[in-house]
Amino acid sequence: MDKNKTIFTCSKCDAQFPKWSGRCSECGAWGTVVEGAPTPKNSHKSSPLPKFNQDKLIDFNQIDSRHFERLTLASNEINQIFGGGIVKGSLTLIGGEPGIGKSTLSLQILRELETKNAPLLYVSGEESAEQIKLRIDRLGYKPQNLKFLSETNVETIISAIADLKPQITIIDSIQTLYSSDVESESGNINQIRACTVKLVEVAKSTHVPIIITGHVTKDGTMAGPKTLEHLVDVVMYLEGDKYHEYRLLRCSKNRFGSTNEVAVLEMTQKGLEEVKNPTTIFLQQMESNTAGTVISCFMEGTRAFLVEVQALVTPTIFGFPQRKTSGYDSNRLQMITAVLFKRAKLNLQNQDIHLNIVGGVKITEPAIDLAVALAIYSAFKNKPIKSTQVVFGELGLGGEIRPVPQLDKRLKAAEKLGFESVLIPNQKNETKTRLNCQIIKNISEIEKI
Repeated sequence: MDKNKTIFTCSKCDAQFPKWSGRCSECGAWGTVVEGAPTPKNSHKSSPLPKFNQDKLIDFNQIDSRHFERLTLASNEINQIFGGGIVKGSLTLIGGEPGIGKSTLSLQILRELETKNAPLLYVSGEESAEQIKLRIDRLGYKPQNLKFLSETNVETIISAIADLKPQITIIDSIQTLYSSDVESESGNINQIRACTVKLVEVAKSTHVPIIITGHVTKDGTMAGPKTLEHLVDVVMYLEGDKYHEYRLLRCSKNRFGSTNEVAVLEMTQKGLEEVKNPTTIFLQQMESNTAGTVISCFMEGTRAFLVEVQALVTPTIFGFPQRKTSGYDSNRLQMITAVLFKRAKLNLQNQDIHLNIVGGVKITEPAIDLAVALAIYSAFKNKPIKSTQVVFGELGLGGEIRPVPQLDKRLKAAEKLGFESVLIPNQKNETKTRLNCQIIKNISEIEKI
């Protein structure tokens, strides 16, 4: 074999080829295939094992249990989702769609940690200092010790963190950073991973908490956050429709706290503000005695939210019947429609069904299946459902109504808001409530409601 043989490698995706071509056949990029030496193979000779120092072994019985040192925030909602504050030396990833409010949330965290003693560092490779200043003025934030760095090279950022030793560092966003050790363009998966690994090292060594933001695309894989979840300590996603005012800050990973928390925030002209009573945010404009409207309850972490489910059933004018949803899974709507046709004898084969979850929230929990089925039935029969009744339950393919988790919290939320009755599955219930609990075992009993 020729020892001087060379290979050609794509600088974007690291694909290797025996000959040069103008376009990489793997990633489709032009002008990225360059000539280089092949990677030397490992020798068959095994190297001697290094000597191990047993002093490195740690006995857990000799470690005293202690709480992590945290930076406490003024916002109770955000502070709670972090587990009581931001742990020093941690790396937090905040993901979300572009324009959802990640930069606004980052600046608000800096505002709450503003002190005269320790500096704060804000790094941005997307926006200029003038653009950041406009957002700061809109938030009513008067920084006293905030430093701004417009940089995309991760080595330079690490050097600034080591020299400045700020109280906290915000990096917006991870897609714009690049490392000199990786030969690919910014935003590439290899670049994003390399930059994140370097930031983890500097966070642990300097004991400075770092928060990075990342954009999430529709599939959640191209922009980077989904590929970084195993590298960082805390993963949060800011969810919601950017055309509606409410946002849900959901924690999907937290090495220092619970992942069953969710913060409810409202986007205003002064930034993201806490929602004092989040249970009622989706019921503010509810109209009574309207066919196709049903009140249900869904869980976000450990919190129960009441929401209005709306359905509209109209005859199909042309072609196949349509199934349109907003805030609900369209495939699950198809399944519920089939169960209603088969088990409840509702002829929906020539009917268009439009389903809407009021408030812009997206629900994936199957506990509102019964509410969706009852809303479709109410709209089809033009029979209003009592506005003082809350409905929840999971619908099976056999038409059976299955139990739902955390029933006690759902009942307490309905009772707190003044509802009179609930329609629930036949399940064990030890909660003392003044609500009139009506049991439904099968969807075929829907006519008796």
